[in-house]
Amino acid sequence: MGNDESGNVEVKKWGDLPKFDFPVLPHEDIAENLDLLDNKRAVRIAGSRAFFTKNDLVLLEYALLMYALKMMIGEGYTPMTVPWMVNDEAMWGTGYFPWGQEDHYKTQDGQSLIGTAEVSLTAFHKDEVLNEKDLPVRMVGISPCYRREVGSYGKDTKGIFRVHQFNKVEQVVYTVADETETRKMHDQMLGHTEKLLQDLKLPYHILLMCTGDMGAGQRRKYDVEVWFPSQNAYRETHSDSYFNDFQSRRLNIRYKASDGSLKYVYTLNNTVVATPRILGAILENYQQSDGSVKVPEILIPFVGKSIIRRV
Repeated sequence: MGNDESGNVEVKKWGDLPKFDFPVLPHEDIAENLDLLDNKRAVRIAGSRAFFTKNDLVLLEYALLMYALKMMIGEGYTPMTVPWMVNDEAMWGTGYFPWGQEDHYKTQDGQSLIGTAEVSLTAFHKDEVLNEKDLPVRMVGISPCYRREVGSYGKDTKGIFRVHQFNKVEQVVYTVADETETRKMHDQMLGHTEKLLQDLKLPYHILLMCTGDMGAGQRRKYDVEVWFPSQNAYRETHSDSYFNDFQSRRLNIRYKASDGSLKYVYTLNNTVVATPRILGAILENYQQSDGSVKVPEILIPFVGKSIIRRV
């Protein structure tokens, strides 16, 4: 219980904080110095919080996305691309409308640009009846995400931490209507996030969110925050939530139980990786005294080099 973020509880901390014998730069300065990022030109053509990534930062981003996707496929998840524009039924069904409605972009045709692949994936089996033997259903989606960031005026205006458009790999699961099984799955999904961050060797901590800092319908939620040396702080990079039947009732997603009864599935979702925010953490934690940036070892095969220097 709690009224706001001050009621959140740290439940785990992992990794040693990096030590530097030179002045630490924020990610936006590192990226600009290495010709990896251009905010100024992007703002001229697209407005605030717009950006161009360039050169090796593009390779690093897609290396991250591909690594995350392959990791989840290895965990038994079905990889999917998803509709980026959805109707109001999908938004209301997942609980993003009416809550958070002001933070979404609308098209001329009345559809909404998704702020996360969770919306499309969770609604995938809308108005369907599944069989208990087919649960859990595990899906992992990759998509661009769009957010107006209403209420964030003046926050994180530099760099690529808080932006209107970003890419994300998201996992969504349906389970049987059992709180114990759902909690086990919730913790298992959190483990996927931890594996990715540990593979990247990025220090992080995990917060169990209080009721006052959770979204509509969320039953239990973890936030994972990664260390940003320039801010001397952990910053949110991942969220892991489950809803019980809040979303499935709104979307009418049921399953036929072994006793013949019809029940609503329980739904869960979790961030596997979201870019470019995590790119900022990599740039800061892996920066070198000569201005270069080391590439995390697991991503070297995808990027094709171990050090990023100015082209």
